Amino acid sequence: MPHAHPHPHPENHLSSSAMLQDIVIGLADGLTVPFALAAGLSGAVASSGLVITAGLAEIVAGSIAMGLGGYLAGRTEVEHYDAELRREYDEVARLPEVERAEVDELLAEIGLSESTRALAVRELTADPDQWVRFMMKYELGLEKPDPRQAPKSAFTIAGAYIVGGLIPLSAYFFTATPAEGLGWSALITLLCLLVFGYFRSRLTGQPAVLGALKMAGVGSLAAGAAYLVARLIADGGHFGI
Repeated sequence: MPHAHPHPHPENHLSSSAMLQDIVIGLADGLTVPFALAAGLSGAVASSGLVITAGLAEIVAGSIAMGLGGYLAGRTEVEHYDAELRREYDEVARLPEVERAEVDELLAEIGLSESTRALAVRELTADPDQWVRFMMKYELGLEKPDPRQAPKSAFTIAGAYIVGGLIPLSAYFFTATPAEGLGWSALITLLCLLVFGYFRSRLTGQPAVLGALKMAGVGSLAAGAAYLVARLIADGGHFGI
């Protein structure tokens, strides 16, 4: 009869999943936000240099903000888990009979018989650490987060944002006017959004073509809205400027 391995394997899968999620978050915002900014500026200024300067500034600021957001989210998850862990240890120490009844109830929910539950409750509650781990996972639905994940998420999201942001901005380096740059930027970014949306949907088990169209549609709407607002401001008359 096979014995349970003391060090379960899922950690690698969880780490890879977290990294993939961070890359998706960073790339998605990186492709859409700088693209929308560049499109808006293209409708308001006559210099590609201004679009590039503003675009690079936004990418730097955006990557820092996104990375910091990823770091804080990771730290919040760790702090939340630690707080619940302390509370669970306290409840096990102060209210052992109540906690044993909760273990029995959890085991009843999965269909174990009364005699089997009684044996399982004794086994699970013999060791406080094992008891608390069981309650954290099955009562609260919490897995122990990797404390190193917060800085990893920060760098991954920030890096993905920079890569995504440079894609729409790259067209302006090789074109003479913002209008020409916008045309190439829109084409490049649209293709990237379609490809990115397609593979993201494949990885998450969603309809791939629909995911690609959704991703491209969101980016196009954001850029179109920014361009129209910038054109209205540049024209002046609509706002009494």
